[in-house]
Amino acid sequence: MEDVLPRSQLPSEAIEEHTLIVAEIGQNHNGSMAFAQALVDIAAMPIIDYFTHEQLPGVDAVKLQKRDLSEELTVDAYQAPYDSPHAFGPTYGKHREALELSYEEHRDLGQYIHEKGLLLVETLCSPRCVRLCEMVRIDYLKVASRDLTNIPLLRVLADTRIPIMLSTGMMTDWSELDVALEEIARRHEQITILHSISEYPAHYENLDLGRLGRLKERYPQYRIGYSDHSIGIVAPVAAVCMGAGVIEKHITISRRLKGSDHAGALEPDGLWRMTRDIRNMERARRPVSDAQRAAVVAPVRAKLERSLASARPIQPGEVLAEADLVMLSPGDGLPWRERDRLLGRKAKLPIPAHVHLKPEMFQ
Repeated sequence: MEDVLPRSQLPSEAIEEHTLIVAEIGQNHNGSMAFAQALVDIAAMPIIDYFTHEQLPGVDAVKLQKRDLSEELTVDAYQAPYDSPHAFGPTYGKHREALELSYEEHRDLGQYIHEKGLLLVETLCSPRCVRLCEMVRIDYLKVASRDLTNIPLLRVLADTRIPIMLSTGMMTDWSELDVALEEIARRHEQITILHSISEYPAHYENLDLGRLGRLKERYPQYRIGYSDHSIGIVAPVAAVCMGAGVIEKHITISRRLKGSDHAGALEPDGLWRMTRDIRNMERARRPVSDAQRAAVVAPVRAKLERSLASARPIQPGEVLAEADLVMLSPGDGLPWRERDRLLGRKAKLPIPAHVHLKPEMFQ
């Protein structure tokens, strides 16, 4: 796979045409490094459109999530019993421990992601996690929506000067986003705002894809994307149609696996379909010149369009009237607008019914 440049390094015309697709692993590795590597392999699969037999651009990036449990929970929250069907431990703290990869595993997994030609996106959930930036190249930092109002963390992340993606999934007031943007922009402006809704899986009536347009109007200086938690691929593809420049979607090996994020994730076939459809939608949005359009439709037009033809048998010497005309396929004869070249002229020879009419048939 060819090297993929971070979006901040792509030329502006490429940015307009190319949607950054982020396959989010998050905690869907279920605490297993081998599982995580298998998900990276899925994200790196070639995207073949089996209708056109073309290989399309694939997924661009993989997103991981690093928590440092020493900065994650209160004592009471850590020790609280956790009896969810998705629990990996008897308390919420033990549950979180079971799902956490170590810093060294994140480093190795990040290197594996780069070896696959993909970008590494990391959600760092506390200031201490930022030390991971010194262990592996991180191409984008993602701010989870719960930390949109976590100003101390935003400042630490912004100080790295790494491009940042801001999720708005839990945002209930525009001022929360305004303050976050102001804090980051004091350090750099490589910012992407991701529309989202923090519901797992999300119901369609709560997606509010129209907010993409409102975000673009309110923050024209920043790239706008969409982080999807709904089931299926229709919402991400629709978001691209509505101008999203980034799509983030959870991936899994099986949606039946234990864990709250698997149900709304995409299995390998779903990831292939979503990526294929987004890449084809990118091409569908590009303008087509009149000359290109004419060349594309020419074969079908010649076969199916209608041309001037005889409605009845016409004998030599008969004067052609408009009532003698009918429009019949194929379309390689005279169009209706050229009927005046024939009307009022006498036939030179017998003309059967339902044949295309030509000027040389008439005096």
